[in-house]
Amino acid sequence: MRMTGAVLEECGRSGPYAHTVPLTVAELDLAPPQAGELLVRMEAAGVCHSDLSVVNGDRIRQVPMLLGHEACGIVEAVGAGVELSPGQRVVMVFQPRCGTCEACQAGGRRLCERGNAANAGGTLLGGGTRLSRDNEPVSHHSGVSGFATHAVVHRSSVIPVPDDVPAHVGALLGCAVLTGGGAIKNAAQLRPGERVVVFGAGGVGMAAALVAAALGAARVTVVDPVVSKHERARAIIADEAMTPAEAAERGLQADVVVEATGNARAFAQGVETVASGGRLVAVGLGNPADTALVNPLAVVAQSKTIIGSYLGSGDPAQDVPEYVELWRQGRLPIEKLVSATITLDQVNRAMDDLASGAALRQIIAFDPRA
Repeated sequence: MRMTGAVLEECGRSGPYAHTVPLTVAELDLAPPQAGELLVRMEAAGVCHSDLSVVNGDRIRQVPMLLGHEACGIVEAVGAGVELSPGQRVVMVFQPRCGTCEACQAGGRRLCERGNAANAGGTLLGGGTRLSRDNEPVSHHSGVSGFATHAVVHRSSVIPVPDDVPAHVGALLGCAVLTGGGAIKNAAQLRPGERVVVFGAGGVGMAAALVAAALGAARVTVVDPVVSKHERARAIIADEAMTPAEAAERGLQADVVVEATGNARAFAQGVETVASGGRLVAVGLGNPADTALVNPLAVVAQSKTIIGSYLGSGDPAQDVPEYVELWRQGRLPIEKLVSATITLDQVNRAMDDLASGAALRQIIAFDPRA
């Protein structure tokens, strides 16, 4: 079938992206789903910093690639062996799982070996691509390629959600909430009454703050160098917001610290911010060449724990329904993360707004009701 999507032509092209146009919105061919796969009509997709990391070259991927990994849509067709039905709403998950390898048996702490290889190669878990342009293959992004009107994905890349979950909420469940919330719920295993500090007032960081509050944190502090983000962080959930310099001057300490920027200096300051016996959870994806200076003696003598977390360190099939229930109860106002609703042809400017810090979570709406 013919469909429309935003194709990244080159990793590392400089901005402003509205002028250099690294993403081309074009018509592509989409092959039908094979066994274990399904065709999804997209309703909404979130523009995430992980997308920007591919655009700016921090994470090199095989191009041309149809970008986007945080999305929600409606099942239109299924391949053999898929138990879902057309008409069901599904949330996209950016790390497919084979379910049988040793890593898949580790309860979400490790990444599926086959899924990792597929994502690195720009293919689906079942092998190969279903996307093409002018008879040339186009790579898939994290098994999703959500910046498009339609996608063919592996069954393990989707989680069904009830019809009452709006598409924009569903999209954010698939990355921002899974990643940020999982840092709190699964990796840190927050206990009610603990103090939480989040470095980074972006979508993932603010999702971590929301989940921390929902799970009973005594106080949630957001640290971000962009002062204009502070008022928004407080409006969403934060008890207080400050710059890294202000946090250092105050000697800010917390039982749980989430580093959601991918910045090496934020990581190092995050370790210093962890109170004795506390935990740092790092979820930000930085440049692979970056390093951080950490004092090993302080980590040992103060019994600090440093945890790396990817996709929330859990099983999305279990986590997403839990977040949906918190949302239904009014304890997890995910809608507050949406800073703008845009169209697909505005995707390059959306990358500029993300890079400048002007945007929190921009939602590409494919369906006016999303």
